[in-house]
Amino acid sequence: MDKFLEFTSEHTLLVLALMISFFVLVFTELRRKASGLVAVDPTAAVTLINNDATVIDLRSPESYALGHIVHAKNIPFDELDAGKDKVAKLKNKPIVTVCDSGITSNKAVAALRKSGFESVYGLKGGMAAWSQAGLPVVTGKKTKSKGKK
Repeated sequence: MDKFLEFTSEHTLLVLALMISFFVLVFTELRRKASGLVAVDPTAAVTLINNDATVIDLRSPESYALGHIVHAKNIPFDELDAGKDKVAKLKNKPIVTVCDSGITSNKAVAALRKSGFESVYGLKGGMAAWSQAGLPVVTGKKTKSKGKK
């Protein structure tokens, strides 16, 4: 304990900087939790999907056709209010929202939570982060079966 007090007295600025960094970290985390916006990284999203979460892709149908997460439902962000009856039956299941970069999905999370959805998460970094993590993407193209030519 004497060495700790000696170190503190000799390195006041260093200890002060450490304490400020700690409080900024705690404040930021508390503010993030209080806002209700929960962004998950691709690995955590896979865990949610494996535990029966539904993926809602907020991108345009064209972007969705270029590549999307397996079994994702395409409801463009600007049609989310109109499509709430499609999503209403998922109220008791976890939902992961996906967009291109993660910004639109945070807006969708806030809107859905305001509507009473509890387990809604946004994919941090969007499809860009999903692809960068090397996770599987399904394209909208139809594939021929092996037996047909």
